[in-house]
Amino acid sequence: MSVHLRPEEIEAESFRMIDAEVGPHPWSPAQWPVVRRAIHTSADFDYARTMVFSRDAVARAVAAIRAGRGIVTDTTMALSGISRPRLDAFGIGGVCLVADPLVARTAQKLGVTRSLLAMRTAAANPENGIFVIGNAPTALFELIRLIREEGVRPALIVGLPVGFVGAAESKEALLALERNFPEIPFITNRGRKGGSTVAAAVVNALLILAGEEMS
Repeated sequence: MSVHLRPEEIEAESFRMIDAEVGPHPWSPAQWPVVRRAIHTSADFDYARTMVFSRDAVARAVAAIRAGRGIVTDTTMALSGISRPRLDAFGIGGVCLVADPLVARTAQKLGVTRSLLAMRTAAANPENGIFVIGNAPTALFELIRLIREEGVRPALIVGLPVGFVGAAESKEALLALERNFPEIPFITNRGRKGGSTVAAAVVNALLILAGEEMS
């Protein structure tokens, strides 16, 4: 491969290689760009079989983006990985409260994780609608509790926490949520894998799709 390829050429060649290696797949034309970008970011082809979309998730995600709903992430890494120019194009703000001093002090006082309290605090702001979780299962569990018990209604959940303790279980809890709350769209995967970079990649794919619909 030439070292003089431009970034967009490298990305295009990467996508071509992913398409060739995956071959025929069950994903719809709307879903595949999201799955493919998760693979591209992680070089992990397991996402070609483990990703899960709720009904009409991509269309509803695009609608939430085009409506300018605010983004909440559970890590600063996830927030920094989401394209700021693409967010600005839709007038979308982003926030991660994990490092907020008040959140940290209150979490210590209550004996809960900062990730949990950051999600609870951010969910209280009605301008926030897109919740992106790529690290902390406790954040996803708390968001699910807020939906079940306190009437929080996200416009989209990207639930991709990573790890050995609670990650897979929190995703299964998100999948189970669809039975009683089918109006809440989500994108997730099964198992332990995930991460802030993959969660950000999913959002970037959705931002690109939203921009294509406007062009």
